[in-house]
This record gives sequence, structure tokens and C-alpha cells, in this order.
Amino acid sequence: MEKARLVIGFIRGSHGYSGECKVESTSGEYEHFLKLKEVTLRHGDEQREIKVESVSLGHAIAYVKFEGINSDSEIQKYNRWEILVPRKYCKSLKKDEWYIEDLRDCSLIYEGKDDPATLDAPKEVGKITDVLEGGAGYLLEVSLSESCDRKVLVPFNNEFIGKVDVKNGTVQLMHLWILE
Repeated sequence: MEKARLVIGFIRGSHGYSGECKVESTSGEYEHFLKLKEVTLRHGDEQREIKVESVSLGHAIAYVKFEGINSDSEIQKYNRWEILVPRKYCKSLKKDEWYIEDLRDCSLIYEGKDDPATLDAPKEVGKITDVLEGGAGYLLEVSLSESCDRKVLVPFNNEFIGKVDVKNGTVQLMHLWILE
């Protein structure tokens, strides 16, 4: 289930005139950017492998210079592109932490006492297809098992989500009514 490459940031415009860009980290951490030598830039289906020439850190931002991009107009073409790296270059995880990318494709399971169908084993109620940023936090986009074309959004907080087990590809739903 583990993804080989993960998104660690987004290009947020040029910095100066020499092709350097501002990068926003997806984790809020920036120290791991200093180790980067080569990355993949991605926008939709378009990808480009590129070497990192230099990285410097500012306040809640990284300034990155890519090899072969030497002007502000050249880097503007990559504004809002994702920066992907092999997992080993991502921010280190602590206990009970995971990467958002690892939640995608996990099964959303329910094992409630009020549902006789789940007394022996958890029941898969859907698949997590995406993780979106909402005003008050993250939302899990879930494609429901019972309906091929129906998707719902579930707030990703302790009230609605229980145990997250990315190793086994499951995320526990605490209340079925949220899917209605």
C-alpha cells in the first residue's frame, strides 16, 4: 500500500529574477528540503524530472533553484506544480502520524455495536479516493461501496475517524450516519 513517491510541496511563484522559486511544504516542515538533489515536478498528467541546484529556508517557506531554469518567467510556468520525492527524503514520521498520500485508496471500515453485520468483522463502507483541505481541517472523499457513483466527504477528525492503519490499508469510521 505504501507509495514510493510523495508530494512534499508546491511551487508558489518566483523569488527574484534568476529562476529561484518559493515552495510551500505540505507538512509545514522545511528542514528535509535541504537534502534534496533531484525531484519530480507534476501538474496533472504532466511530469518533469529535475535536479535541485540549491535550497535555502525562509520563514515558513523554502527557496529552491532548479537546474536549467534561469529566469522568473521560466519558473512561472511551474507555478502550483507539485514537488514529489522518494519517501526517504520526506519529513520523518512520529508515532500515530502518516502521510496524506497513504490515506488514498484505504478502505473505510465500520465496526459498530449497533450494526449486527459488523459484530464478527469490520464492514467496508467505502474507499478513500482523495483527501481535501477544508476550512476546519481535512476531509476524506469516500466512494461508497453500496453505490458506484456516490461520493461523500467525511471530516478527518477524532469525532468521525478512529484507528488509522495505513499498513493494512484501513481507516475506521466511528459513525455510519455521516455517510447519509
